[in-house]
Amino acid sequence: MNIFRLAGDMTHLLSIVVLLLKIRTTKSCAGISLKTQELYVIVFLARYLDLFTRYVSFYNTAMKLFFIWTSVAIVWYMRYHKVVKQTYSREEDTFKHYVLVLLCFILAILIPHAFTVTEILWTYSIYLEAVAILPQLVLLQRSRNIDNLTGSYVFLLGAYRALYLVNWVYRFFTETHKTRWIPWVSGLVQTALYADFFYFYIKSWKNHENLKLPS
Repeated sequence: MNIFRLAGDMTHLLSIVVLLLKIRTTKSCAGISLKTQELYVIVFLARYLDLFTRYVSFYNTAMKLFFIWTSVAIVWYMRYHKVVKQTYSREEDTFKHYVLVLLCFILAILIPHAFTVTEILWTYSIYLEAVAILPQLVLLQRSRNIDNLTGSYVFLLGAYRALYLVNWVYRFFTETHKTRWIPWVSGLVQTALYADFFYFYIKSWKNHENLKLPS
């Protein structure tokens, strides 16, 4: 594992810690898209089915369990916690995420990494993760005030994908490898979706202003 991959994993982990910190300490999920979080649950469950059939390392297993557990916990808080669920921005979180679920599944069947159940589901998770942030970005565009923890959470998610792109470039030039178009193209699409957010996040930080995305 190279430094860029490790930095990407740690940034991803930190993003989830920040989100859980926001929910647990403030007892609020305002500004967080439940639909994006539900998509992440599907992503991790589909991707990590090999948890029961293939052992890579303790690090690999621990990270898989962490992402599954935390994604489910976040959805539980937003749906069922008696205080947190009352702060959910339901009227602003209106993106039809089931369309993404369906389209990505069809695409995974048509263009999988390999024609086996586990590989189709793995491909599906890659496609779905690439667009899972869309409901969150749409919700942020509709929000008048984006708190620091929410902004930091989304920024860290985007930074994680950007670091993975650097990881792939590094491995391309330093390792013997096979071309992996599916994660490469999906990663580029996913990172590109964050471009506007990155711009306004850095601008607001530089100017000491509240973060606000254009409608």
